[in-house]
Amino acid sequence: MGDDDEARQTQGPFRPIVAFDFDGTLTSRDSFVAFLQWRAGMGRYVASLPGLSPSLAAFTFHRDRGRLKARFARAFLGGLSQDEISALARRFAETHARKLLRPDAVRSWKRWQGEGARMVIVTASPDLIVAPFARGLGADTLLGTRLQFDAGGRFTGRLEGANCRGEEKVRRLREVFGEDVRLEAAYGDTGGDHAMLGLADEQGMRVFKGSA
Repeated sequence: MGDDDEARQTQGPFRPIVAFDFDGTLTSRDSFVAFLQWRAGMGRYVASLPGLSPSLAAFTFHRDRGRLKARFARAFLGGLSQDEISALARRFAETHARKLLRPDAVRSWKRWQGEGARMVIVTASPDLIVAPFARGLGADTLLGTRLQFDAGGRFTGRLEGANCRGEEKVRRLREVFGEDVRLEAAYGDTGGDHAMLGLADEQGMRVFKGSA
């Protein structure tokens, strides 16, 4: 038996990689905004927007989505521990998965899953918030924006690394699967997904339209 045969036996059978964006692709709306609204209550969320208006205005100039995301996260999650945010995310997913997930997207996900593909979610939303949805779908890998926590496990109000959008999605895929990663298929719905779709043989842009 040659070295290549031994390597194949060690690694197991080949499994193609299929990547899905989350917000607007697997879901019908932005899950992080929905989570913050649920966490705060719509009344408090709306009442907080005037205080966030300077950040919203600044965004029109700097166009830094990560910076804006961190500002909103800090406003509604600042000071919470990682365990507390994780617990909130679990409760949110339990009550909102059926409202948020697109039935046609989930059918496509399950079809690929049934064919033995390695299923990956690549999202700009915080991975901590999306994690319960990913577990429910049986995702093999979740790549998302990371919230930063201090030594005591408290959210600092900042992001850990870059916002997982655009070329950052490609960088994160290569970080996990290697520089020569190739996707069997990839699905997205915005310009922030074009780079990821460029790695795929089957490229699905805005192909899912269903809502719960």
